[in-house]
Amino acid sequence: MARIHSCNVLQIRPESVQLWRFAANNGDVYLTFEQTGMPADQLPARLIGKDWRTLWQRKLNLAWVPAHQVFLRVVHLPTTDPKELQSMVELQLERLSPLPVAQIVWSYEVLPRTSDNSQTVIVTIVARNVVETFLGELEGYGYLADRLELPFLHQLLTTKIDGDGCWLYPSSGPGTSYCAVAWWYGGLLQNLSLIHLPSTDDWPSVLGQELTKLAWAGEIEGWLTSTPRYRLVADAATATVWEPVLQRLVDEPVEVIPSLRPPELAALNARRVARSESLANLLPPEHAVRYQQQFIDRLWMRGLGALVALYVAGVMVYFAALEVVKFQTHRVEQQIAKISGSHTNALQLKARGQVLQEQFDLKYAALDCWKAITENLPEELTLQSIDFNQAGLVNLTGIAAEQSKVTDYMADLGKGVVRDKPLFSKVNPQNIQTRPGVLGPQTVFWRIDCERQRWEVR
Repeated sequence: MARIHSCNVLQIRPESVQLWRFAANNGDVYLTFEQTGMPADQLPARLIGKDWRTLWQRKLNLAWVPAHQVFLRVVHLPTTDPKELQSMVELQLERLSPLPVAQIVWSYEVLPRTSDNSQTVIVTIVARNVVETFLGELEGYGYLADRLELPFLHQLLTTKIDGDGCWLYPSSGPGTSYCAVAWWYGGLLQNLSLIHLPSTDDWPSVLGQELTKLAWAGEIEGWLTSTPRYRLVADAATATVWEPVLQRLVDEPVEVIPSLRPPELAALNARRVARSESLANLLPPEHAVRYQQQFIDRLWMRGLGALVALYVAGVMVYFAALEVVKFQTHRVEQQIAKISGSHTNALQLKARGQVLQEQFDLKYAALDCWKAITENLPEELTLQSIDFNQAGLVNLTGIAAEQSKVTDYMADLGKGVVRDKPLFSKVNPQNIQTRPGVLGPQTVFWRIDCERQRWEVR
């Protein structure tokens, strides 16, 4: 599993709801957020909710089970493999549980070993309907718990034990009237129980009677070997009320040990869970599986929702781009429509200019061609005919005594210039034959086609 990145601890009391958020790093935790509100207030969804980042930044939601609804039992078991310890505890549930095994949720916490031959285990037992009701209350806040913890156990495990005696952990705050009692003898936790006290003024006498019963039970079982010395683990306000009461019950002075404040206890709980030191988890396995499945289903639905939203956004962008292109096309078509008339007029004017230019050129074309033909005609060539048409073709025919003179004449025609422009674009020999004729036995009959240069009007 991914390393724990953050941890939430929730405590629900009749008068308030407290939430602590811790950031975990290298096995230690740091308080980053604290909220105290009324039971009707909502919890911040961004802190208690889980999203896709939880896949690699693991987040734990811890909730504290009300201690007055929990049964505590102490069992001394032989030292064994930790994997077999759960089975050994399960074999003794029939004897330990005050309720039928099918109607309870149980877990256990292993105390640090003080003997090589045995180990002490604290078994926590809660009625299943109590756990399910509490989980329903948590779900009403939108808080899906990963673990259900008993904060008193963490306070107990951090208490320094310096000899034999009885350690009392009274509840603090209105609406809770109970006291956890731990009996340590011979370096072992011999008994752990909760004393429920009435809310009337006679609660000190009830406390004295219950402590006497527990002491008698210890004497009968054989682990109470001396007069117990009482230690009170409580905050200053609670100690002010409880110390005089305990002082009247026993002859020896009562030692007061400061208890952890709720934020400190929440930090201790988160730290032990982050270090995998806490085993006691009262969350039923079927609820853990259901919460995990809900988390996976929520990720799938959010992923599909994001994909659909992305598709819809892409379609909207496509249609928006299409509308922009249509608008640009319509604007270009309007511009084309505006200039189409002037463009047509320009083409017409250009065509008219071309016609006029051709007419102008044709006016002097024959004279220019005649001039070029006669000026370049050598004496050795005899020009017999000239054919000039409007398409710009000039056909020359004649006779000569030598063919080289015809070739030179063609080259001179190709170089003809009129008003600094070439007169002919092409000068091609079409027919040059040598046969007997008037100029001798070898008379050259030639024909040359010249294509007049045409100038465009711009």
